[in-house]
Amino acid sequence: MLYHGIGRLINEHKSWGSKFIENLAADIKLAFPDAKVYSVRNLKYMAKFAATYEDEEFVQTVSAQIPWSYNTAILDKVKTPEQREWYIRKTAENGWSHSVLIHQIESGLYQCQAIADKISNFENHLPAPQSELATQTMKDPYIFDFIPFTENML
Repeated sequence: MLYHGIGRLINEHKSWGSKFIENLAADIKLAFPDAKVYSVRNLKYMAKFAATYEDEEFVQTVSAQIPWSYNTAILDKVKTPEQREWYIRKTAENGWSHSVLIHQIESGLYQCQAIADKISNFENHLPAPQSELATQTMKDPYIFDFIPFTENML
């Protein structure tokens, strides 16, 4: 909530060409030389965070479940609000590391799982064990991006 509040204040006071964020970072560094969190880059993330997540309840309940660096990665790599919320929730549920989160985003896990969940009706027509098996079968769990294929291998 602190970063959200700082970001909201930055968004209220910044204007194009004023170097507000740069000046704020310099002022904070002078007043608190040991505080490393308030760099220009991080202050810009705070402003983006506040602009992206306007709902304070969402910030407090959903976004607060994962570390700040995870939130900044999601802000950089995920474009739609639905996808952002899905990745935040999955990260909290599964305890993903930062690198696993990045890998899941870059490999398109949302498209493979969340969208597949929306287009099947297995839960409505099959008993529990079979519906889960059918759903898992429809997902694409195989990602071979770690294999260094080259054109010469074909």
